[in-house]
Amino acid sequence: MNEGLILLLGDKIRSKRSRKNITLEQLAVKAGVTKGLISQIENNRTVPSLPVLFNIIHSLGEDLKTFFGDIHDSFNSHILIVRKGQEQPFVKEPVKGFTYKRILTQTISSQATDLVLLELKKGATRKQLISTDAFECKYILKGKVEYQVEKETFILHAGDTLFFDGRAKHRLKNIGQTEALILVVYLF
Repeated sequence: MNEGLILLLGDKIRSKRSRKNITLEQLAVKAGVTKGLISQIENNRTVPSLPVLFNIIHSLGEDLKTFFGDIHDSFNSHILIVRKGQEQPFVKEPVKGFTYKRILTQTISSQATDLVLLELKKGATRKQLISTDAFECKYILKGKVEYQVEKETFILHAGDTLFFDGRAKHRLKNIGQTEALILVVYLF
């Protein structure tokens, strides 16, 4: 199963449960599972079997088409943006002072990875649209940039993440008042 989908399942269940003011215990009883299992699923520590997943969805008062509808939509887009503050906190290990925030999880069959720091002087721009034979992940460390991918244009600020298939024509421009700094990950 796609790791990105697994993460979305846990988040989706937690979100639906919270929105409907259902406690972990209430959902567990209704779905015929333990409270601990619901917690593990919501925190992406385990993957439910299909019967358990369907029981949980039914216990939330959802139908399968509605539940999976927008999850499917998020995998149809060739561009993903994660805005600052939309990162998903998670506990990886109980170490005081460590805070993990998941920016992006995407399963991609890749052979090589290239990590790059891109500095853009104030006003720097690429006039022509280009493409690369890689998936590209851009994390804005500093500044404000405009990113065009095909016919869509995005304004990105420090803390925002853009992920897209680099074969799509794209270009960027520093539209801020200072230098911009971008962490770029190419997945070939």
